[in-house]
Amino acid sequence: MTQIKLCGLSRECDIEWANELQPDYIGFVFAKKSRRYVTYQRASELKELLHPSIKSVGVFVNEEQENIAELVRLGVIDVIQLHGCEDEHYLKKLRELTSACVIQAFSIKTPSDLRKAEKSSADCILLDAGAGGGKVFDWSLLDGIMRPYFLAGGLTPENLGGVLEKYQPYGVDASSSLETDGMKDREKMAAFVEAVREKENNNGR
Repeated sequence: MTQIKLCGLSRECDIEWANELQPDYIGFVFAKKSRRYVTYQRASELKELLHPSIKSVGVFVNEEQENIAELVRLGVIDVIQLHGCEDEHYLKKLRELTSACVIQAFSIKTPSDLRKAEKSSADCILLDAGAGGGKVFDWSLLDGIMRPYFLAGGLTPENLGGVLEKYQPYGVDASSSLETDGMKDREKMAAFVEAVREKENNNGR
């Protein structure tokens, strides 16, 4: 089953909608430059409202490893997602502090970007066009990828079917495409989740 991640949730209603739709993951963005930024305290409050079957992902950009590990320890996040310049040395230190699953994001523009992503020691990789811009990268670069990955960037209910059929990613991640006027839109969230599940159901027939 394709894993579904709805990222950039920041309001109580966002969590309520997620609880209704039951994605596998939701994301809290802790990067201060992001318009979806939430504080640690705000994320803690929202996590209290989240259905326990849904895993919370903390999205970080070059954050101190100790801060990340503390959020895991406190139960604010279940999974770590790295979106900065974190290298293998960074990952090694992070793993010394926490056993939480780590997803490392990579911006894919060339075949060498993909080869770099495949070598990451993170538990899973996320492949995107950039930093949350909702843009699609050249998906033909995915041909021959040898490890599970989350696909992000410009995914919509209209293009999901073809993407899932051809590339079969481990998971799909959306944020910008779920919004209207910069805020999460329940109908768009529902359409995204339903598009993934409809494809899964059709494949299972």
